[in-house]
Amino acid sequence: MTSRPPHKKIRTLAVTGGTGFMGSHFLRVAVAEGYELRALTRGWKPPEERIDWVDGALDRPESLAKLCLGAEAVVHIAGAINAPSRAEFERTNAGGTAAMIDAARAGGVKRFVHISSLAAREPELSDYGWSKARSERLVAASGVDWTIVRPPAVYGPGDRETLELFRMARRGLVALPPRGRFSLIHVEDLCRLILALLDEPDTVAETYEPDDGKEGGWEHRHFARTLGRLYGRRAFTLATPRPVLRAASRLDRLFRRGNAKLTPDRVRYFCHPDWVVAEERRPPERLWSPRIRTPTGLKQTADWYRQQGWL
Repeated sequence: MTSRPPHKKIRTLAVTGGTGFMGSHFLRVAVAEGYELRALTRGWKPPEERIDWVDGALDRPESLAKLCLGAEAVVHIAGAINAPSRAEFERTNAGGTAAMIDAARAGGVKRFVHISSLAAREPELSDYGWSKARSERLVAASGVDWTIVRPPAVYGPGDRETLELFRMARRGLVALPPRGRFSLIHVEDLCRLILALLDEPDTVAETYEPDDGKEGGWEHRHFARTLGRLYGRRAFTLATPRPVLRAASRLDRLFRRGNAKLTPDRVRYFCHPDWVVAEERRPPERLWSPRIRTPTGLKQTADWYRQQGWL
């Protein structure tokens, strides 16, 4: 009787989005774990240990083919979180995913981990969520060994999306969307999950919604007060009605034009009362569990902002 050969672990990854907030953390964590990485970048970047930078973009198929050369798995992180129109969201989030799937299949790369968003659960609320849901459908129909990860709000050192909340908490007044609850996750915990999925056949064709482990998520006011305690003060909270957020969105677009952060699309997203991960979609504990308690992670993030002069 012959024994089965041991399963060959995946060690070489093709990564998109590696120059962004989440992607840069992922590259660092993956390198520390001994992975060899091929990472997409717009423009030249100096060589780094264990990282082979590939000059290209999601709309340049020849660069995606080069990215997949020799890779054993794709980790698709790249995507747009802000765009001026549904068409632009679709071009980047859905079209870019389709292009990456085509490159993976042509290159013989079977394992595909797709980083989506919790927004995909409510595609009718925002163009962003709609485009992410569309990308998920493309992945599910791709024929590769896929796993989808839907992160909630992701925070950590280097994140500009939550920076304004820290600034408001430091001033002692935090403006919030209308009442609701949400989940969040530290970026390093999310990176560990992605790596944990790669060699687990039971995770193929599954969609996971990870978080920091807080049952029922965070109530907006509770989270703001937790931020305030980082600065030794009780942060006052102001629940901002939807019409006020809409007006603020118009002003943001007027003054910052294409660089506006508070778009109408984001207002619809922010005002949804339930962005808590689904219990049944949490990753199995035998595979992964969060390590970073949110108060600890928030302090680490605030310290990083301060050291960089962002606060």
